[in-house]
Amino acid sequence: MKKLAIAAITATSLFALGACDNNAADNSEVVAETKAGNITKDELYEAMKNRFGKDVLTELVHEKVLSENYEISDSEVDAEIQNLKDQYGPQFEMVIAQQGENVVKEMVKVDLLRRKAAEEQVEVTEDDLKEQYESLKGQIRASHILVDDEETANEVKQKLDDGGDFAELAQEYSKDGSAQNGGDLGWFGKDRMVKEFEDAAFSLKEGEISAPVKSEFGFHIIQVTETVKPYEEMKEELEEDVKRQKTQDPQTMQSALDDAIKNADVKVRDKELEDTFTAPEQPAEQPAEQTEEGQ
Repeated sequence: MKKLAIAAITATSLFALGACDNNAADNSEVVAETKAGNITKDELYEAMKNRFGKDVLTELVHEKVLSENYEISDSEVDAEIQNLKDQYGPQFEMVIAQQGENVVKEMVKVDLLRRKAAEEQVEVTEDDLKEQYESLKGQIRASHILVDDEETANEVKQKLDDGGDFAELAQEYSKDGSAQNGGDLGWFGKDRMVKEFEDAAFSLKEGEISAPVKSEFGFHIIQVTETVKPYEEMKEELEEDVKRQKTQDPQTMQSALDDAIKNADVKVRDKELEDTFTAPEQPAEQPAEQTEEGQ
């Protein structure tokens, strides 16, 4: 979601307006009038291009090219938006409020298209799965809600006992950074958390929620969300985790996008933007200096 930059999103539709034909006569059309002079479509396009041209052009080309080979459904976009809301809470809601839901949906769609392209370059082997499984042994996955005082902790616990959603209450009450992820702390083993937290967490069964636990940081309410199961039972989940890890590798993603651009035979006609999809040249490797012994 790094591409959800306010300036780039705002510029996208305006940039696309003039991108097809920068020299067309109707680009002199006035888009704003002032007593000091008018602003034309051509001037607006040039200003947008100079400020965010390459970023926006990249977005537009990626969507055009990747949509030829991959399909993203509305339900996939909606699910990802909900996932981002769960992760980032008010921050993401603010982005939607500022930019509009339709714009955000388009940006999410492009991000999902990129992921699908990267997934095609990812190979998950049995060794990868077993290595991932071995790394989880002795660990649990848990979430927590951290508050300052016992009274608030008891209030939250009561809401959970009454059927409240743990992730939603974490976003509302928890002062910990994990709140934006619904309190999720991921997988962890022993000796990773403070003793009071660890003792309580490792005594819980999967799905069980603790009473308030006091530590030096405040009062925790802990839920164990997952424990290590037999390999075959976790195989599908392990494959998803490994694939996600590999897909998030910047080199894998860039390689997939470079291949898509190459196969689509993309040519940028605007001279000022023609190097948008040109990889920067790598500096030539310098010969190693000879040592005195080698001279």
